[in-house]
Amino acid sequence: MEDERLENFEYQSVQTLKGVGQAVAEKLKRLEIYNVQDVLFHLPMRYEDRTNLTPIGSLQPGQQALIEGVINHCEIKFGGRGRRSLLCHFSDNTGAIVLRFFHFNKAQQNNLSNGARLRCFGEARRGASRLEIVHPEYKLVQQGGESVEQSLTPVYPKTEGVHQTLLKKISSQVLAKINQGHLVDWLPDQVMTKHQFPDLVTALSNVHRPHKNENVSALNACATKAQQRLLFEELLAHQLSLLQARNKIKQTTSNKLPVKKEDYSVFIDKLSFQLTMAQERVIAEIFSDINKDSPMLRLVQGDVGSGKTVVAAAATMAAKISGYQIAIMAPTEILAEQHYVNFKQWFDDDSCLFLTGKDKGKKRQQKLEQIVSGARQIIIGTHALFQDDVIFKDLSLLIVDEQHRFGVHQRLALREKGRKDGKGGNIVPHQLIMTATPIPRSLAMTAYADLDYSVIDELPKGRKPVTTVVVSTSRREEVIQRIKKACENGEQAYWVCTLVEESDVLQCQAAETAAEQLTAELSNARVGLIHGRMKPLDKRAIINKFKNDEIDLLVATTVIEVGVDVPNASLMVIENAERLGLAQLHQLRGRVGRGAKQSACVLMYQAPLSEQGKQRMSILRETNDGFKVAEKDLELRGPGEVLGTKQTGLMQLRIADIVRDELWFDEVKKTALYIISQHPKAVEPIVRRWLGKADRFVNV
Repeated sequence: MEDERLENFEYQSVQTLKGVGQAVAEKLKRLEIYNVQDVLFHLPMRYEDRTNLTPIGSLQPGQQALIEGVINHCEIKFGGRGRRSLLCHFSDNTGAIVLRFFHFNKAQQNNLSNGARLRCFGEARRGASRLEIVHPEYKLVQQGGESVEQSLTPVYPKTEGVHQTLLKKISSQVLAKINQGHLVDWLPDQVMTKHQFPDLVTALSNVHRPHKNENVSALNACATKAQQRLLFEELLAHQLSLLQARNKIKQTTSNKLPVKKEDYSVFIDKLSFQLTMAQERVIAEIFSDINKDSPMLRLVQGDVGSGKTVVAAAATMAAKISGYQIAIMAPTEILAEQHYVNFKQWFDDDSCLFLTGKDKGKKRQQKLEQIVSGARQIIIGTHALFQDDVIFKDLSLLIVDEQHRFGVHQRLALREKGRKDGKGGNIVPHQLIMTATPIPRSLAMTAYADLDYSVIDELPKGRKPVTTVVVSTSRREEVIQRIKKACENGEQAYWVCTLVEESDVLQCQAAETAAEQLTAELSNARVGLIHGRMKPLDKRAIINKFKNDEIDLLVATTVIEVGVDVPNASLMVIENAERLGLAQLHQLRGRVGRGAKQSACVLMYQAPLSEQGKQRMSILRETNDGFKVAEKDLELRGPGEVLGTKQTGLMQLRIADIVRDELWFDEVKKTALYIISQHPKAVEPIVRRWLGKADRFVNV
């Protein structure tokens, strides 16, 4: 009973706190703060040292400091475009500095009068003649009449209408209550002892109100014992929520899909190439999974061109021979179409069906009947497979390609389609998820903890690494000559147009303009054009012409990022490459280098390049390894962007950092399994404490 009372304290509404009425509570919701526990776990993102006064004379550029002094005089200066600023010349007995205000009113101007004594906090930077602080926080003080802060000042993530003072005020109230023992610590003693973690109350108190003697740099790097304890628990909460989801699915039933040696041999003999050792290994892992009556949950990742499709085909063969249906879903029509062509080669035409959103009326109705009757076993398509009127007879294998491009709910919807087995039972399909965007180990261990994990880490024999060249648009003429030479030698090339605008229309116009210019500049080359606004049939026709060597240069928008496989194409030019992210550039580069010829990728940029732009270009120049590219991409863009999960809240971490804290991952995984088996009652509260409402996505 006592435990229940203490636990309930955490779930009390934020409105039980002093100073929080209905209006403030509404604003706090934007920060996902609904109850007392949410206040506690809304952690500072950095700290400022306001515990000591710094003499103005010793200030360095870039230093954040608390200073005290007297205003000598103020003036209003007008800059470019008539922008006015208020400059206050300010000094103590060691030196002088300028306080600059761009936004100020009459009352402020009156307060900041000659002889006024202020205490200010801000960052010193170089000004026109001396150091200045722009928009310092300040208050009027009496000579020697004001004590400094006793602890370092936390800076919280905030939102419109919620200022630091409010966040500090409500966190102080909650901290006072937990110091009276109102908080359950769910981490088992064994874990605490092993890592010498402080208890939860101590950790939270130290993180919200660190002592003035703490090192600010260590705090801002999350290196203190209290912070380590909390970030460990946060990573643990994510791990537990995903393992819970996995256990839930694993308790359901799937159809066993056994594979006979002779059937596999027949499948291998149909291929026009030899499988790599990595492909053989991953196929064996899949066969072992689907030979069980609990569902396979496997993520297969391989770099561009490593041959994931044939691995998916091997799994498809197993389900087909057992007499069940297979759904293969791709994010674009081009990629889905390519899978359809490949699967028709490997399996007979009559068993494959292609379904897209473009299928309408009678034609669509016929296809839906073939799916529901079981007349077609291999159903390949885009998001169209999610729609309510698509009903499978006995779906036993679900293959999702380039999974990060699908929304969370879409994958869930498709899994639900396998639920009925026609005999009143509940059968869940085996799931094989594929991605050519290599996911760094750190991300895979945190974001995909519910999946088993295979890597195709070997390229097919005879592939040569693509040479990557970075050139400014001022050298466009040389690039044109290079294309001309390649086409004269019987090779094919891509020219990719990128536009910062999201508008399809503008992208297509840019591609059309580029195609016209290149046709004029390369009079002997056959130039083709493909973009997102073309009809699927027209796109297909262009791709087939390019494949059949009837086009020398294909001008395209980034629609060709996934799924165009033309071994004779050996040159890729990406215009305005600085506008694309690392992963996308790496994917595009993967469209060449698919044959035995030495291939090249030219990244053409518009000068000047930003610092991040330079980093991206040099990474691509240095390596063809998708995993190294992905690690770097994660550092530059963060997990939410890389996974495409910004919208799901999945990786919105409060204190942990996936790149910085990777060293904890193995330990977190072990601890999660230990808690599930030995302390199952702790799972729910730990997950709820850290993920709040975010764990609503774990069933995906």
